[in-house]
Amino acid sequence: MDWEQVDREQVDSEQVDSEQVDSEPVDSEPVDREPIDWVEIPAGVLRRGTPAEDLEQVAGRYADTGVPAEWYRKEAPRAEVFVPAFRIARTLVTNAQWEPFARTTGRAVPHGPADHPVTGVGWDEAAAYCDWLGRRLGGVRVRLPSEDEWERAARGDDAREFPWGDTYRTGLANLVDLGLGTTTPVGSFPDGASPFGVLDMAGNADEWTSTLYAPYPGAPADVPTAETWAFDPHVTRGGAYRHDRDLARCARRHGAYERDLAAIGVGFRVAAGAAVIDGAVAA
Repeated sequence: MDWEQVDREQVDSEQVDSEQVDSEPVDSEPVDREPIDWVEIPAGVLRRGTPAEDLEQVAGRYADTGVPAEWYRKEAPRAEVFVPAFRIARTLVTNAQWEPFARTTGRAVPHGPADHPVTGVGWDEAAAYCDWLGRRLGGVRVRLPSEDEWERAARGDDAREFPWGDTYRTGLANLVDLGLGTTTPVGSFPDGASPFGVLDMAGNADEWTSTLYAPYPGAPADVPTAETWAFDPHVTRGGAYRHDRDLARCARRHGAYERDLAAIGVGFRVAAGAAVIDGAVAA
């Protein structure tokens, strides 16, 4: 089987983007335990994206959402991509987790409930938080997940449509059909967990990735090479409470298409390299 290997140059570029964020102040003492509930994602093959021959069917299945058919075309083609082991936070970064960073760095302190995801966070701010948190954890290289890592954590070893399976059901994620119109405490939908047990991979807050938007290799010719209408070039994934069920799909690629990131519910979760135990990468 031919596997499309992870593009090392792209990964390196994404890491440089994160590392070039201005260094943020850090509390004088690192925390004595990791405040992150890490989920170890084993190395494996991601069945990324959507087969080109399925795009028309996908667009028809979600026609009632009003999403133009051409928006799905950037998901093609389907490719098998080897993703090295990594770890990702089980839940989104919360207001409570964001608050000490905000106070330390002179940013606005969020007023939302402590256990809800922080939203309205720009990509540069999210990357700065990762850098700050990593230093508080004693040098762990905390970062945003790449787009492939995010989809691997959401989809697992198969090509499921949603993190929980192939059938959409209201009540498994905080999306517009739930009717709440706002965020919920992180981890409120355990039945909507991904195969690895990662929560809120659909809904609640749209999630930044470290990946700059570009068409997949072999994409349909009409897929734009850049999304110049986006307010940030990085890909988001998962959708927020205000979005429809099409954004719950594991393959769905999204972005920050409005300037008010709080209004559109943009947040993030953190990732890191796989944990090393006794000199070996955790399985």
